Amino acid sequence: MNLAAFLTFTLLTAYTPGPNNILAMSNTSKHGFKKSIGLIQGIFTGFLSVMVLCSIFSVILVNVIPKIKPVMTYIGVAYIIWLAWHVVKSKSQTEEKNEEKADSFITGFILQFVNVKIILYGITAISTFIIPFYSSFFSIGAFTLLITVFGCSGVLAWAIFGAVFQRFFERYRVVVNVIMALLLVYSAITLMI
Repeated sequence: MNLAAFLTFTLLTAYTPGPNNILAMSNTSKHGFKKSIGLIQGIFTGFLSVMVLCSIFSVILVNVIPKIKPVMTYIGVAYIIWLAWHVVKSKSQTEEKNEEKADSFITGFILQFVNVKIILYGITAISTFIIPFYSSFFSIGAFTLLITVFGCSGVLAWAIFGAVFQRFFERYRVVVNVIMALLLVYSAITLMI
């Protein structure tokens, strides 16, 4: 496994703007960290649940249809390149409409099951970086937990430093987005080598 590509993909995906990070940042900047703990716990619990389901789905797919490994790699590469393009083209927070969200455990938990970003993140990371190199239950479980920790660390960082990140992304949005997109393209290219 190319550890550098794996870490680049998982950490960049965890720390780039997405529903979890934006919702956590928005809630903590509006209601404070203490009042947002339920939402953050819901996100964490739902995130772990979705990552476990993504791992099971990826393992079943690869075991049932062994020829799907290369196809899943190409789909993963395509998704990473699409994500890089999306990062470059993303608008700033002030250009997007922000809607008030309930800061509850249920909101955070349910969001995970409709959050396409983390579903594709889980399937891509597991099927592209893990399954081709590891097959034991323990290894796949450990990487599932690691991917969850990375994802949740991004949510936590956005929650704690929401206001700071918001100003930073507003001020240096184009430069930050281009750098993140280029790192994602690097991850995609290393998968093809």
